[in-house]
Amino acid sequence: MLDFLADKQASLCGGSHLRRREFLQVGALGAIGLSLPQLLAAKAAGAVSKPKEDRSCIMIFNLGGPSHVDLWDMKPDAAREVRGPFKPIRTKSPDIDISEILPLHAKIADKFSLVRSVHHGGAAVHDAGWQILQTGRRFTGGIQTPHAGAVVSYLRGRKTDLPPFVVLPELMGRGGGNLPNGQAGGFLGKAHDPFALMADPSKQDFKVPDLLPPDQIGARRLERRRKMRDIVEQAFTDFEASEDARLMDDNFQAAYRMMTSEQARSAFDLAKEPQKVRERYGMNRFGQCCLLARRLVENGVRFITINTFLTVFDETTWDIHGSKPFTSISGMRDIVAPMYDQAYSALIEDLSQRGLLDDTMVTCLSEFGRTPKVNPAGGRDHWPQCFTVSFAGGGVHGGRVVGASDPIGGFPAERPVEPADIVATIFHSLGIDHEGHLPGPSGRPFPLVDVGRQPIQELFA
Repeated sequence: MLDFLADKQASLCGGSHLRRREFLQVGALGAIGLSLPQLLAAKAAGAVSKPKEDRSCIMIFNLGGPSHVDLWDMKPDAAREVRGPFKPIRTKSPDIDISEILPLHAKIADKFSLVRSVHHGGAAVHDAGWQILQTGRRFTGGIQTPHAGAVVSYLRGRKTDLPPFVVLPELMGRGGGNLPNGQAGGFLGKAHDPFALMADPSKQDFKVPDLLPPDQIGARRLERRRKMRDIVEQAFTDFEASEDARLMDDNFQAAYRMMTSEQARSAFDLAKEPQKVRERYGMNRFGQCCLLARRLVENGVRFITINTFLTVFDETTWDIHGSKPFTSISGMRDIVAPMYDQAYSALIEDLSQRGLLDDTMVTCLSEFGRTPKVNPAGGRDHWPQCFTVSFAGGGVHGGRVVGASDPIGGFPAERPVEPADIVATIFHSLGIDHEGHLPGPSGRPFPLVDVGRQPIQELFA
């Protein structure tokens, strides 16, 4: 039986999907001569989109700090020790040239825009930058500002059985500065901490151990445990009236919904994807996290953060100091860039082809850039004075460049952008008033971003 009132996706010929609201749109659009195939085509082209309040965000955090001079803001006319070993290539956007080691980015450059004038005044250590870029503020006075995704969780809540804020594949590890990494609910409380996957989705035995119950338990046994818990709780009426009890109950109910939800099981089940799709993203941890992020967006998760790496130690990362135990520029060329190029381009193309890109902001951030000059070890060191980030979807016009760096990529030369502007841009895309306030740690109103910081409007105009 076809349920016209169900708020679910219906499969159509060719693998397209249509939600109930869009199905009802067909009748209204038919009156003006727009057919179902035309509606789907318009949706894929971004002409039919959700309200801002229903948009999602995928934040890719390039842990380690990519070299902007070697990737997105090349200086081919500078001295050899500045321009490095790579050459710029033309792209699908007449305004964007990028590195030859990102050839798949070049093919979709009309779908993303670059901001080449980002800077911050925080310490040039990884976790200081992680905190600043994801929250818009430095960690000072012991106050942990919530991650942008935690703010979305607090203001919007969940749309489905899945959590509103997810981190893939897990929270960041050590950064060397012994500071909070910024991937938490902060003063909003643990209720708005992200759900961290804590698993590698590229592994053959991948599952979500903290989300799905063991097979031997089953929903009936969980229901019996829930009833027993309700009976015990009745004996503690004073406790039940407390704020701690309310939070405990809310967390239990949320966990129970996830553990017993068929939607949650399905959203995390990458086996449902055709093998060629999985291979297009790359059969590695980052690639499969990008694919999983697309599935989570389709299932109503509001905010997903993907960490390209888990730490800057004992991994080949963007942290190209040149000598061991860090990564060399050749390691970036041969290992890191191809993995990133494949997965990011697959994500953007997939979202676009499914008509989801305009409803999903994809932003690629990092804690800092790299020094304009190559160091004696043949690498580049930490450089928060100037670097590049990118935005796609969520109302952003692709193919643009905002801001510019000086001739060696050392400092902003035009349109300086700070981390708070980036967070404000994310909120703007999601329909959140960046001039709004949160209940702060002292009970006083706490501004979402610092006064005077604004969204990067050139991305949307």
